[in-house]
Amino acid sequence: MILRRVIQHVRNQEWTAIAIDFLIVVIGVFVGIQVSNWNESQADSRRGQEYANRLLADLQKDLQGRRNHVAYFAAVNASADQTIALLQEPTPDAAMLVVNAYRATEYSSVRQTRSTWDEIVSSGSVGLLPQTAVETGLADYYAVDLSERDRAALEASPYRRLVRTTLSHSIQREIRQHCSDQLDDAQRTTGFMASCDLDIDQAEYATAARQLRDNPLIKDALLYQFSTLAIASANLRGDITFLERAIAALEGTNF
Repeated sequence: MILRRVIQHVRNQEWTAIAIDFLIVVIGVFVGIQVSNWNESQADSRRGQEYANRLLADLQKDLQGRRNHVAYFAAVNASADQTIALLQEPTPDAAMLVVNAYRATEYSSVRQTRSTWDEIVSSGSVGLLPQTAVETGLADYYAVDLSERDRAALEASPYRRLVRTTLSHSIQREIRQHCSDQLDDAQRTTGFMASCDLDIDQAEYATAARQLRDNPLIKDALLYQFSTLAIASANLRGDITFLERAIAALEGTNF
């Protein structure tokens, strides 16, 4: 309709009317672009809010898992402390030495919950997140899963290998079933079992304790185990500090 009217105005040489028609077209295009930009901005804002909410839930899950594992590694370290003390005694309690030596070999990890972050990065949507949250170091946190790296180090530790190739299969099986990791419904480690009701006779304990004490490599490897445990605990505490900061940034954002 506008085009037909413009043609008619040109034929009639109605220049003022032509100018008005042209202005109407320009304004219409401008308004259309602005509305389109506004709609796109609103869509980006909604997507950013959705990503932020999902990422917040992921980080809160990671935080809880790492807090649980700080306590877990504190218990492992306590068993290592007890083991080194018992190995230095002339007549240590055999059962305590065996159980603590085994528990000092334990490890666990809590993997990063990273599906949301991977989706954000792959879709090029990092810019939709609150800048304050990005500046806390999200990219650095997700670049390396320190918990998995520490898990691998503890799994392959010389101390773990020495102890678990020294203790009999029956003793290890009994400890695993009745004195090892406590798991939740999702089979995630939450700590150690509260009590150790083991069906192991004193003669078997005595033999196992003697084998542990007679191997000088075990004590040396245990000293190195302390270092590995300290690194794992320090990395967990570092993650906790970051996660608390990132969660606070996401919770304090208004879209």
